[in-house]
Amino acid sequence: MTGRDLNTFNTNYRAEDVEKLTLRMKNGLGSSKYKPTEYNRLQAIVDAKRLESNLIGQKVQKARCAAKATKENSILRQHRQVWSRECPRLQKAEEKAENDIQDFLAQIRPYNITDTAIFSLKEYELYLEQEREEFRKATVEPVNQLRDDLCFRLGEVQHYQHAAHPPDWENVIQQINFVKDQQDGITAKLNIDYLAVEEELMGLDLEKYLPSTSDNLVNIENIPEEVLESDSPYPELKDSLIQAYHTMSERYHCRMQSLQEQLQRTDRFCGWCPDDHQCFRFTLSQYTHDIPNNRALFMDMLQRLFPGKTKQELIEHERMWDWQRFTQAQLRVVNQQWQRDREELLDRALVTLQEAKYAHQKQLELHRDQQLQQDICSHLRDKLQHWRAQQEEVAKLEAAIAARQQEEEEARLKREQEKEASIRSQQKEKVRQFYLKQQKQREMLEQRDQERLANLRSIMEEQMRRDKERVQFRADLLQRRREEREARELEQQREEEEKQNRLEALRNQVRVVAEADPERVMADTDAWRSRQLNVKEFELQRPLYSINTYTDTQIVSDPRVRLEQAFREAGLHHSQYAKKVLSVIKPTKPPRRDTKSIVKF
Repeated sequence: MTGRDLNTFNTNYRAEDVEKLTLRMKNGLGSSKYKPTEYNRLQAIVDAKRLESNLIGQKVQKARCAAKATKENSILRQHRQVWSRECPRLQKAEEKAENDIQDFLAQIRPYNITDTAIFSLKEYELYLEQEREEFRKATVEPVNQLRDDLCFRLGEVQHYQHAAHPPDWENVIQQINFVKDQQDGITAKLNIDYLAVEEELMGLDLEKYLPSTSDNLVNIENIPEEVLESDSPYPELKDSLIQAYHTMSERYHCRMQSLQEQLQRTDRFCGWCPDDHQCFRFTLSQYTHDIPNNRALFMDMLQRLFPGKTKQELIEHERMWDWQRFTQAQLRVVNQQWQRDREELLDRALVTLQEAKYAHQKQLELHRDQQLQQDICSHLRDKLQHWRAQQEEVAKLEAAIAARQQEEEEARLKREQEKEASIRSQQKEKVRQFYLKQQKQREMLEQRDQERLANLRSIMEEQMRRDKERVQFRADLLQRRREEREARELEQQREEEEKQNRLEALRNQVRVVAEADPERVMADTDAWRSRQLNVKEFELQRPLYSINTYTDTQIVSDPRVRLEQAFREAGLHHSQYAKKVLSVIKPTKPPRRDTKSIVKF
């Protein structure tokens, strides 16, 4: 077929030519104006195109099978790499366990001659070694011998092909089947022994000796003895501290109780049997986050290990296991928070009780000082009243003496002139003695007041020093907390930098590096050459009319479509994280300005 014949067959019609086509159908195509249609030639063209499309479909199917096989080989190779990395670790763990057991057995020494348990333990060890050697000879040796025999027979296949008598493969197949049946019987026996030992261990009830979080729920209501047995001078302060302990205990008790209820909704194995769950955990531990494409490899291995379970069931079991581990981690964190808050509350309570004791002692000292001052004032007041009474009495006596002297002076003026000097000297001496006595009393009072004032000032200076030490202690504590917070921030910043460095290293590992090839850049591509050679052959596949829309390649090239498809395959396209990520991603090319709408709804 040529391109001209195809053009005569494929006629393109537009929307405005519908009426013309209707008129042509009404008038008929058998008129002299139009040529008659050659149906045999058209049938041959259709058969040729159908055959060509079948060949193309076969090529596509073959390419798809090859791609599937390549993908399967790549996945198996990655699984082998993971297992090759896991095998040395398991071997090291096995060697370490065996070395520990040997060291433990070597360190055991009998106490005396009557201690026969040690010797029986040695005999049991030798018995286990003999049993292990017998088991190896009964299980591993036949397989090795069969493998060597098969290798020898495969090496002589070339000789048997040229020989007249072909090899007897039926006996070999019977021998292989016999070894397989023997290995299946041994495996079944080991499984029976394993189940028996597991039932025996479960019957011992060793789980009750393991520490559990229920003990924390029992002991969470205990109040420290330092608070209960404290001799606080303020009973309401002690009651408030006990109430604070009760409030905090109730809050943490509710949180831990809710977490315990969440853990009790599912069993330890998340609804699976113990063997399947242990296999699931071991597979999850193998594919760590440092392995590229670990998620896809992990799900592929699980689907291989559990062919009877769907991908959704595996994802659901993984989610339940993550939720159980997260709940257990939350329970541990809540317990740690409870211990931390309990210690902080205990420290604050002890400091508060100590401050209350100091405040009470200070009040007692202040009350004692006030009482002493009142006693001193009353004593001084009594002395002052007594002194005033003496002064009044002296004044009265002097007035009486003066009156008598004045009365006698008129009569005895001449007689007492000689005695006047002595009388005056005696009076002066009395007055001087009286003043000296008063001066001594004032000095004694002033000295006592000075001593009391010095004592009060020393007490106030000591209190001021204690207050300064407390303020300095508070300042040092705040400075230490500020330094710890800065250290935590620096640690977080360092971890973030290490994370960025690891991400940059991963980007460098997956970055595509292409070598420079100018000749290949300037040369014609194979696709262009094939189009130039087969341009006429592909004209037959030209559509009847052109379609103005996006192709599948253009649609898939949009990163938003690929990301949405990946979220949909993972079952996360309805999550908040997927919505947030899809709202941030922008298209590869910005939209044209004439396509933007200015209509506001």
